[in-house]
Amino acid sequence: MHSIFSVVANLIVHRPGILSKIILVLMVVSLFGMTMVSMETGTATYMDVNSPEGVLIEHYTDTFSKETVILLVESDDSTSPELMQYIDTLEDPLRNLQYVTSVSSIVDVVKSLNNGVIPSSSGEMDEVLAKVPANVKNGYVPSGMLNMGAIGLEAGLSESQKSSALSNLRKFIASTNTPPGVSVKLTGSAAFDEEMGAAMGESMGTLIMAALVLMVIVMGLLFGYVNHRFLPVVIVAAGLIFTFGFIGLIGYKISMAVIAAFPVMIGLGIDYAIQFQSRLEEEARDHPLSEAVYITITKTGPAVMYAMLATSMGFVAMYISPVPMMQGFGLVSIIGVVTCYITSLFGIPLIAVLINYKAKGHGNSKQAAIVDSVLSKTAVWVAKRPVPVLLIVLLVAFIGIQLDSRIPVNTDENSFVPPDMPSKTTLDKVTRTMGATDTAPIVVHGSDVLTLDSVNWMKEFTDLEVRTRSKITQGTSIADYVTTYNNGVMPQTQSELDTVLNKIPEDVKESYVNGNNEAVIQFNTVKLTTTTQSDLKEDIEGDLKLYPPPPGIKSQVTGSFAMFTNLVNDIVESKELITYTGFILVVLFLAVVYRNVNAITPIVPIAAVVGWNAVAMNLLGIDYNVMTACLGSMTIGVAAEYTILVMERYIEEKEKTPDVIEALKNSVSKIGSAIMVSGFATFFGFSALILSTFPIISDFGLTTIIAVLFSLIGAIVIMPAILSFVDKIVHGVEELEEEILHIPTANQK
Repeated sequence: MHSIFSVVANLIVHRPGILSKIILVLMVVSLFGMTMVSMETGTATYMDVNSPEGVLIEHYTDTFSKETVILLVESDDSTSPELMQYIDTLEDPLRNLQYVTSVSSIVDVVKSLNNGVIPSSSGEMDEVLAKVPANVKNGYVPSGMLNMGAIGLEAGLSESQKSSALSNLRKFIASTNTPPGVSVKLTGSAAFDEEMGAAMGESMGTLIMAALVLMVIVMGLLFGYVNHRFLPVVIVAAGLIFTFGFIGLIGYKISMAVIAAFPVMIGLGIDYAIQFQSRLEEEARDHPLSEAVYITITKTGPAVMYAMLATSMGFVAMYISPVPMMQGFGLVSIIGVVTCYITSLFGIPLIAVLINYKAKGHGNSKQAAIVDSVLSKTAVWVAKRPVPVLLIVLLVAFIGIQLDSRIPVNTDENSFVPPDMPSKTTLDKVTRTMGATDTAPIVVHGSDVLTLDSVNWMKEFTDLEVRTRSKITQGTSIADYVTTYNNGVMPQTQSELDTVLNKIPEDVKESYVNGNNEAVIQFNTVKLTTTTQSDLKEDIEGDLKLYPPPPGIKSQVTGSFAMFTNLVNDIVESKELITYTGFILVVLFLAVVYRNVNAITPIVPIAAVVGWNAVAMNLLGIDYNVMTACLGSMTIGVAAEYTILVMERYIEEKEKTPDVIEALKNSVSKIGSAIMVSGFATFFGFSALILSTFPIISDFGLTTIIAVLFSLIGAIVIMPAILSFVDKIVHGVEELEEEILHIPTANQK
């Protein structure tokens, strides 16, 4: 291992020009790769699309729930003939727009019941509407002021194609002569997702820039004991470019949760760079630059690498999660920390050689001397009282671990966005009137779902659920349109049913049946929390068992309703397992690398920080979501970084003195400032995330800086305590062996 770092050191010292050219070429390639980075949304980000549930949801989405845009028309009278005439003029042009497959509204139902024309008077309109079943009418006209149409888009559209389709829809609507007092808007999940994605991307970009600015300020204030104090910021920026470039070149798509990995990368990346520059500054004070570079790379290189690899173990644990978002978070985090480490390993020493780096010299920073003194005194005080300190620390952690399972999981995308986001306010208006806009669908499939028995069952089961389940506001299936086009009654024979089915417009029919083999029942619900949504899904599934469809026909709850319910269960069931797996992987890694008792010491502060996080989230009322669900693994990664660096320096200092207190004092005084600077740079930098108008981002920012603060405390306070405690146990065992077995202690050998 040492020989590899020696090769790197010699390459940097003797071939800086060639190495610089190679890095510049890689930078250009990475900048090109950055243009290829794309976002991924939809089912694939929440669940395995190859699983039975995923296949069904994808099939349902493509068949019955092709991306739908809601045309929301507000007026003083939602059923006036004039408004109906206006909506009618919109339908055919909308159908002819690119990517649009269907358009349906109450106008289609009214015309079909009135010989293909719209009634000319309000009285005639009321007579026709009286023939429409209440659940069908309410689906299109939820109130006296709201009228809604459904615009179906092609399945499998890319994000750019969806954006283009929505843009075309908006341009067309803006070009029409809207009647006085009428407002027309686009809403629904497609419009909501588009605006949320754009706003979140813009918000994250702005906040990351703000974070970098705050990091620069912190570096200027706290990192003044080295020359070229802003060099780590340049290095971490380069590391991000290489990371983004690599992700773009391999074609990996990033999701909303994966965006959360970038703050982690910046925080850990700045730490790697600070560790290398601090050691370079320390060595350059007493050695020629070439020798200082060699010592820095061969001593700090392995230490930071072990910390980086241990950090990666926490992210590797995320792969056992069944949620693709969390797997993506782990993968991108691993790519990021490895890239940032390599960038710091080569970047800091190479730039130092190119600019002929000069250290500031001893005693040039009173601030650093004060920080080192305070930290070393704290370490000594803790090291002399390890047992009471560890008891208090672990008691709080134990309480936190017990509380963690009580923290709810929130997967409601609507709660992740700013309350004043236009698409959200429009969607809220619909929700207040008719409940949740996303339905709870049941796919009915079999040899023939359009038999009289099957259609009757759909009608009876729909009525049963609406009658007995208070959270269901209405249910709609092909059976409702059958009665609509059969004078309000169900046909009595199969031939009558077939005749009625032929009368139903294809645009309407394809929303509820797919050939003769599939149909869907759509249940509208009140606005549900993730817990009540899960309860309702279980209730519907229980009712399907008690009141099953006819022989040869099967039914299953699906769609985003089932997907997000499954997501909550997946997060709850895997969250703790991921954390425990992260612990085990870190322990095994440290045991393999160090092969001595010190390998277990970082686990204590890491476990403590995970428990403290849960206490903080309970006190602050923060729920888990798709971004904060990986907090346990992320914390393991961040805490492992700081604690292993302290342990590495302690092992190095222990070789110089057998006195554990003296070794701890020296190690913390030499590395403490660097850890504090990197920790506070990350802490204050990502406090910018708290200012985000997106609750999901601000919550993640808050939990991140809490984790960073606790990790610092773990490294500076708990590590000296556990190292001192372990040393006492080792000495006690050695003395016992000498006394009983007459085996000389290590000091006597």
